[in-house]
Amino acid sequence: MAGEDDGELKLIGQYGSAFVTRVKLALHLKGLSYEYVEEDLRNKSALLLSCNPVHKAVPVLIHNGKPICESQVILQYIDEAFAGTGPSLLPADPFERSVARFWTAYIEDKLVTPWDRVFRAKTDEEREEPLKQMLAAVETLEGGLKECSKGKPFFGGDSVGYVDVVLGGAVSYAKGHDALFGAKLFDAEKTPLLAAWMERFGELDAAKAVLQDVDRVVEYAKMLIAKNAAMASKNN
Repeated sequence: MAGEDDGELKLIGQYGSAFVTRVKLALHLKGLSYEYVEEDLRNKSALLLSCNPVHKAVPVLIHNGKPICESQVILQYIDEAFAGTGPSLLPADPFERSVARFWTAYIEDKLVTPWDRVFRAKTDEEREEPLKQMLAAVETLEGGLKECSKGKPFFGGDSVGYVDVVLGGAVSYAKGHDALFGAKLFDAEKTPLLAAWMERFGELDAAKAVLQDVDRVVEYAKMLIAKNAAMASKNN
């Protein structure tokens, strides 16, 4: 890990959060040392509330006492604040950078948002439509990978880039999708490029260091689904 001149880095996170995993991936790819603080979101700490009073959510990166919030903002901050340390996440070319930001926005809007609705659904019927939206988004994202990679291993080309990290934070959940919902999210027949990308990404040293155990993620996701369904029933 990079060392003493980088300043103090502290990451407030939560094990099951794919957004937190994005930040961990970026820090490891950059070779940056940091202190990790696990947050109990049912009993939010004074540190979290003081660092992120607007959303009161993780992740929060604290660099030399200054908090940075929201995973994509944090990723861009890491890339800029530690330019020259480890690989760059965003391309140097402005057009290529705009393309990367387009696809990360697409992932957030068309994949992550319906994924959240899947977990919050009260019934299987309510879950059906966002699941369809996710699968449609994945098919489009297959084309995005082809466009960005230009035949190379990652969205970033020969090496991992911004889009890889944003999507990579959810790899454990993508691998657990079949066990949770009875269908593969990145199917080798329907989306062969993404299926190969997922396996390739999972073999990276940074991914091995920070990606959650798939079985544990499945159990965590089942707990969330059951909890949200119970809350919805109670409110009705």
